[in-house]
Amino acid sequence: MIAWQADQYIADVIGGKQIACHWVIAAAQRHMNDLAQGAARGLRFDRVAAERMLKFFSILKHSKGEWAGQPIRLEPWQQFMLWMLFGWKRADGTRRFRTAYIEVARKNGKSTIGAGVGLYLFSADGEPGAEVYSAATKRDQARITHSEATRMVRSSPMLRKRVRTFKDNLNIEGTASKYEPLGADADTMDGLNVHAAIIDEVHAHKTRETWDVLDTATGARRQPLLFGITTAGFDRQSLCWQLNEYSKKILDGIIEDDSFFGLIYTLDETDDWQDEACWIKANPNLGVSKKLDDLRRKAERAKQMPAALNSFLRLELNVWTQSEIKWMNMEHWRKCGNLLVDLDALKGRKCYAGLDLSSTIDVTAFVLVFPPAQDGESYRVLPRLWIPDENMKKRVHDDRVPYDVWQRAGYLVATPGNVIDYDFIFMQVLQDSKMFDLQEIAFDRWGAARVVQVLMNMGLTCVEFGQGFASMSPPMKEVERLVLAHQIEHPNNPVLTWMADNLVAAEDPAGNIKPDKHRSREKIDGMVAMMMGLDRAMRRVKPMSVYEERGLRTL
Repeated sequence: MIAWQADQYIADVIGGKQIACHWVIAAAQRHMNDLAQGAARGLRFDRVAAERMLKFFSILKHSKGEWAGQPIRLEPWQQFMLWMLFGWKRADGTRRFRTAYIEVARKNGKSTIGAGVGLYLFSADGEPGAEVYSAATKRDQARITHSEATRMVRSSPMLRKRVRTFKDNLNIEGTASKYEPLGADADTMDGLNVHAAIIDEVHAHKTRETWDVLDTATGARRQPLLFGITTAGFDRQSLCWQLNEYSKKILDGIIEDDSFFGLIYTLDETDDWQDEACWIKANPNLGVSKKLDDLRRKAERAKQMPAALNSFLRLELNVWTQSEIKWMNMEHWRKCGNLLVDLDALKGRKCYAGLDLSSTIDVTAFVLVFPPAQDGESYRVLPRLWIPDENMKKRVHDDRVPYDVWQRAGYLVATPGNVIDYDFIFMQVLQDSKMFDLQEIAFDRWGAARVVQVLMNMGLTCVEFGQGFASMSPPMKEVERLVLAHQIEHPNNPVLTWMADNLVAAEDPAGNIKPDKHRSREKIDGMVAMMMGLDRAMRRVKPMSVYEERGLRTL
């Protein structure tokens, strides 16, 4: 009789003997609460079913690394996860949980767990004609988990007798069941009849499309399961963030969803990331598959290299960051927001603007920046944003960016057709120039010749503005300073806030920075326009910013 450690792990987490974050404690407490109260909702815990899942893993072997060829020994935290996920049943005897979201730092055995879960659902779940898929953004990525499963089959005499292995296919002839890799880059995902899907690195999915297709393809199954396992991401508009937030609401008791299983291993908000004692919260396999020496080495690098800190937090400590290379502190950005913009108070005030035309089929931004009129006053920002109506509808449909919601709320203007109608821009700029004392408009010369000529014919002063390190570093660093000091005020426009969250910074060896449009996940045009306007305002405000006084650093 195997002495499983799941119950002891749960007791240790709740009792404080096992170091764990708030969300793991909440998951353990949810289990205990349901043991006491779940029957009233038609729930019961089936220890036999839970043990059956754990026993299945005992016939599997590691295929790589220092344990290659050795039987898989589930760690207590892994037993805890599988114990809850596969032990809970509904009144009709089918599995309770239909969606699972597990978040944990890298190198904690995600692929091994995902492959084992996929094999169980494919070969031992009692589902006739089971279709199980390892799904990812690309089929090559999906093959990572699937290849691990294939190696497990080949190294297990018991499975080898039943399961036939082919390239990209495992199947059981007697039950017509199959297990295959599936990528979002496949020609089509139509016609699937999904019993289970193992979705690796959910944070890499730019849209909900793959998840939603798989979810809708489970409708004909008795007890389907979408099993998402991932490291934290950085895109707050993504499916992964939505699942993270939904999991937390369930674990905190804000939402009741008996079909959804969430488990998140991460640091608590009050933890110091440099404190080694808290690292196990995000790395439950610390000292097993996750090596402490390696983690220490990466932590030292993160201390010395600011650009490495973001990657360390996200990948090694499973902390959500704002972007791949963190730039804007969104907590402080939000504190700079003010919904009550008094346009009358700004009438006649000097202001400077940045104009980022982007392309004719995407977002164009014109952002006014009002410098302080007296000591102690903040800079004020007023964004104007446009997008072609037809392109807006396509982006809403394809990428799930809520441009239509923002447009209806008046945060951006959709111009008729499939390209930007510049007459809308000219009309708005003319209105603003009459209402405010518009001193200068800074513009990126790319594709701006015609527009700038019209603006100059209107009597406005236009100044060409470069997009390289020399031009962008001073205002970009000044934005950082102003936001952290809460000395810049924006009108809580959600489009501009979204762009601030998207922005990734490129850095040269001398420490100068600029917006990196290629690496930023989504549009940043409004922020670029704001920086250009701020730069022109900085040049007219005394005393000058430290960045103007010091100039651009060079090596």
